Amino acid sequence: MTMREDMAYILLDREKIARRVSEMGALLSRDYAGKRPLLICVLKGSVVFFADLIRAMDIQVEMEFMTASSYGSATVSSGEVKVVSSLDDKIRGRNVILVEDIIDSGRTIAFVKADMLQKGVESLKVVSLLDKPSRRESDVKPDYCGFEVPDAFVVGYGLDYDQKYRNFPDIGVLKPEIYKKSC
Repeated sequence: MTMREDMAYILLDREKIARRVSEMGALLSRDYAGKRPLLICVLKGSVVFFADLIRAMDIQVEMEFMTASSYGSATVSSGEVKVVSSLDDKIRGRNVILVEDIIDSGRTIAFVKADMLQKGVESLKVVSLLDKPSRRESDVKPDYCGFEVPDAFVVGYGLDYDQKYRNFPDIGVLKPEIYKKSC
């Protein structure tokens, strides 16, 4: 089967995603004019969005990467946030833009935000391509949001199921039989 055949339906096609990412890049460029923000990509799911977003910005930026997750290879959050890479010395006194693929339960982003604020950032904003507020367990929301999505298991454009589908160029809703057969 092809990746497209594994989708129940396409939620966001690549053209719609590209338009919105371009709009978000322009908005961030306007809001951070005259500054040199540090954009931090939360790996791995955000890397495709991150690459497109920074290319849509027409101001000077710096970039870093970190790994934080509460999912592992599961389809629901474990509730335990794991941060693999630390940026302590690089964020103090900086205007930080945290770039996330999706905010679901909110646990991961809440943990990372609290940690960064404690370490003395000048400012901290969260940019998320997708927001799924119906699943929220932490009181967080993105400062910049691409799309609000329903409570469905989405993959593609960097988002995965068990490390698969990241290279699917659209965002689709995965057929339940694909992820339920491995449970």
